[in-house]
Amino acid sequence: MTTSIEKDHTGPDIADLVHPDRVDVSLYTDPELFELEMDRIFNRTWVWVAHESEIPNAGDFRTATVGRQPVIVTRDRRGGINVLLNRCRHRGASVCEVPRGNANGFTCPYHAWSYALDGKLRGIPYPDGYEDVLEKKDFPLHRLQVDSYAGMIFASANPDVEPLADFLGPAKHWIDLFMKQGAGYPIKVQGEHKFRFNGNWKIQLENTTDGYHFPIVHRSWMSSVDEETANMLSFMTDEQAVTHSLGNGHSVMIMVPEHVDLDDDDGSEPLQERFRHIVDELSKTMPADQVRRIVRSMHGAGFNLNLFPNVAMSMSFFRALRPISATETEIRHLALGLDGGPEVVNRERLRIHEHFQGPFGFGSPDDSEAWDRVQRGAAAGPGLPILVNRGLTREQDDAKGRVSHATDETGMREAYTMWKAMMTDVR
Repeated sequence: MTTSIEKDHTGPDIADLVHPDRVDVSLYTDPELFELEMDRIFNRTWVWVAHESEIPNAGDFRTATVGRQPVIVTRDRRGGINVLLNRCRHRGASVCEVPRGNANGFTCPYHAWSYALDGKLRGIPYPDGYEDVLEKKDFPLHRLQVDSYAGMIFASANPDVEPLADFLGPAKHWIDLFMKQGAGYPIKVQGEHKFRFNGNWKIQLENTTDGYHFPIVHRSWMSSVDEETANMLSFMTDEQAVTHSLGNGHSVMIMVPEHVDLDDDDGSEPLQERFRHIVDELSKTMPADQVRRIVRSMHGAGFNLNLFPNVAMSMSFFRALRPISATETEIRHLALGLDGGPEVVNRERLRIHEHFQGPFGFGSPDDSEAWDRVQRGAAAGPGLPILVNRGLTREQDDAKGRVSHATDETGMREAYTMWKAMMTDVR
């Protein structure tokens, strides 16, 4: 079906905006394309909304968004996970403005319609006047499709969305590997911060598996860490540092090959001296092999996993994006720790997170400045394309998908292949 946006679009056909080696700059700037993205992508596929550790108990909730639709992610009294549109069924007011908490239900502040954790309409004040007009069972908070994998909760506004397992496909293997950084403990979210940048959401989407920028944009961070950490992330000429396209827009970039599977340890890798205090403390109560397993995982997994369209599992944190407009995006960075793990470990992991991802860190401020500058530059030369051709001729097929070096733009090409398929309804 042709939408009104497509009919009125004054630029080239959408199918002509994406090529294997380049994309049109209008993908960053065109408000009409952005509106179509909200419909064709964010309202039709699986969108990540939360991690199960954020709602561990009955009554726990957090607010999130699916595209631009505000939602509430809840754990009901039976332990079920629900994703509810944050919109009263009466006059449309939001029923929750708190980012997270624990509640028995939600009550609209306008006319006090009240809802259960699973969205059922429980009560209406002054019900006289609704006789033979309204049945409470017919007006629950609207529920989205919801499913989870390895604690990652996804929602979709599309009642006919494909099964989550099929959508994730080969990415499930990498999610499993990512979760091994718990070193025997479950992974938990132990804090977050969010910020906005003046740029299109796809600029950030590209960044997660863009190894090419790392030693350039993050040279201040590289100069601020110990030599062992800097050497660990010096992957520019490492032939084992590769990027795989995983289908459906997903990709993975390996930066520390020896940490891809944290259970795979031959004992030859020395533990970093910076963690000596952790080794000393844990050794008082834990066997040496468990201490080693935890300390090797301090920096997280050895890769960045990009899950189209809105979440990255990036070494030791989650990065979730929220499109606001064609030229503005909100980012949430969620620090990860060991649920039930040693306090000294989780404290140190927070310090590592703050040093790079934090608002006063050395990494994310440099990233966001680069994203801002891409958006500003996109206003110049509107006919000039955005190039995504690095490594195009050295890509190869293997059992895990298309593969090339970690500095190549394989991940971007995979994301834009999915973008084009969804925007033109061609899969």
